Amino acid sequence: MLKTLGLAVLAALIVLLLYAATRPDQFRVERSLRIEAPPERVFALIEDLKGFNTWNPYVRKDPAMKQRYGDVTRGPGAFYAWESKEVGVGSMKITEVQAPTRVTIALDFEQPFTAHNTAEFTLRPDGGGTQVTWAMHGPANFMSKLMGVFFDMDRMVGTDFEAGLVNLKTAAEAR
Repeated sequence: MLKTLGLAVLAALIVLLLYAATRPDQFRVERSLRIEAPPERVFALIEDLKGFNTWNPYVRKDPAMKQRYGDVTRGPGAFYAWESKEVGVGSMKITEVQAPTRVTIALDFEQPFTAHNTAEFTLRPDGGGTQVTWAMHGPANFMSKLMGVFFDMDRMVGTDFEAGLVNLKTAAEAR
């Protein structure tokens, strides 16, 4: 009986690992929101990392977060790093800017796990406002595929993106 149970558990574990291995090698999380402000105003709050952190949902999760900015805080080469018990350790660097329609950021996480992803902000004029899309994509290694069997990363990260876009909307519309 114990041997049969052990074999059943082993078989279930093998099936789980095989299933995880078949999941996509890349991931993408994306959310959009319309903001009643011109693209230039919204762009300024994304392209300047100090402005970015006035609405960044992750900074709001941990007011005690240690933050460090590079010598450049806006445009290509702008750098920001954080250390937090709540949201981990990592850094971001703006790699590309197309004013006022796009900002691309290299996003590197050190803790709670190592990951190297890309964040993109796309701004599209929409009547008198701006349609803003916040996306993140990157490789999915085996551990992230396995975690994805149990946790919905799109929902977890997407919820933070939704909160951030609401914060951005509030900031941009208040100016």
